[in-house]
Amino acid sequence: MDVIFTGLHKTGRFDLEATGMAARSAAHHLGSKVLEGLLSAPSSWEREVPCPCGHSARFHEMRSKQLITVVGPITIQRPYYVCARCHQGLSPRDAELDVRGTECSPGVRRMMALVGSDTSFDHGREQLEMLAGLEVTTKAVERHAEAIGADVAARDEQQIRSAKQLDLPIPFGTPIRIMYMEMDGTGLPVVASETEGRAGKIEGQPARTRECKVGCVFTQTTVDAQGRPIRDEGSTTYVGAIETAEDFGLRLYTEAWQRGWSRAQTKVVIGDGADWIWNIAEQHFPGAIQIVDLFHARQHLWELAATLCPNNPLRQQRWLNHKLQWLDNGQIEKLVSAIRAATARYPEAADAIRLEANYFEKNADRMHYPEFRRQDLFVGSGVIEAACKTVIGSRLKQSGMFWTVRGANAIIALRCNRLSRKFEDYWTARQEAA
Repeated sequence: MDVIFTGLHKTGRFDLEATGMAARSAAHHLGSKVLEGLLSAPSSWEREVPCPCGHSARFHEMRSKQLITVVGPITIQRPYYVCARCHQGLSPRDAELDVRGTECSPGVRRMMALVGSDTSFDHGREQLEMLAGLEVTTKAVERHAEAIGADVAARDEQQIRSAKQLDLPIPFGTPIRIMYMEMDGTGLPVVASETEGRAGKIEGQPARTRECKVGCVFTQTTVDAQGRPIRDEGSTTYVGAIETAEDFGLRLYTEAWQRGWSRAQTKVVIGDGADWIWNIAEQHFPGAIQIVDLFHARQHLWELAATLCPNNPLRQQRWLNHKLQWLDNGQIEKLVSAIRAATARYPEAADAIRLEANYFEKNADRMHYPEFRRQDLFVGSGVIEAACKTVIGSRLKQSGMFWTVRGANAIIALRCNRLSRKFEDYWTARQEAA
């Protein structure tokens, strides 16, 4: 009757929303009482238990512990032990329940990790209150989401160390027709202490961001009716971190190896013209087809045209005549010659012309777009461009956000793990380890 009354009280008539929320609250209250009884200590317990210092801890008293669970707050009673040698207290029951050093149950911590990886920590707190009826602090969401993300990152690092030591298991399975690897970088806003001594993009200005390197691995089996390549559904996995190119190369190599890189009949690396990308490709993926993203290459031409003919779209278009076509047709030698020839007409832009000519000349072998298309390959890096926005930007580049490197890397690891559909496996392994 109390539940029905609560539903009626809100509007003076039957209110399904209020009644449903009241029913959920009542169910949680009942569930919490049942859970308290199930989790409280039995009538008998050990008089002594091993202490981490190597000696024995003796029973001291029954001590209560408050927990926040998925059905609400509960209080349990468990035996508490004190070591006579190191004077440290412990409760083995806390370890059994995986609540040592925390007041949140594993289920609640999992919820906080999920919402904390998807949205701001304060918004995550609001979601838990509205959707699960749980009242937690914004700081608790931040602390637990970052802690679980850090644990994901630590497990990733363990696998990376195995890769570095050539101790990864050999993957078995069916051959993969085409496997792609794409890389890019995106700037993340960080606190001032994380940019000390780093030069900014504007000369004389301090840096305000740190580069997060992002990578993805995916496969392709077929093409569509028009002959365009189709990415295999659900085949994309992600990695990312604020770290050096050397460390990121090992991270991406580990992911590719676990995905079956050795079984791929055709291996492809796609990126823009950044040197660090091709250095990683040469070091960790020798023999792979290297492709410069066609749209980045086009952008180089458009930007050069804007430099040569500022504020004059018509002249820019005339200068670009044939050059974009040469690029699409893989006629890079012809394109480079035309770019260098522009120095005579635009001597004031000689430096910009030289840089762009060198860019196309250096990447000529990665711009054989007609040949790549004949092999049914992608020639654009749209997957990693989208990853920079959805995996990283949508969560870590919201207005007003400034990160520490440690905190950012924890959330990046958690998001990559989740969006790669690995979180259930991680959580299962974590529970077994606990």
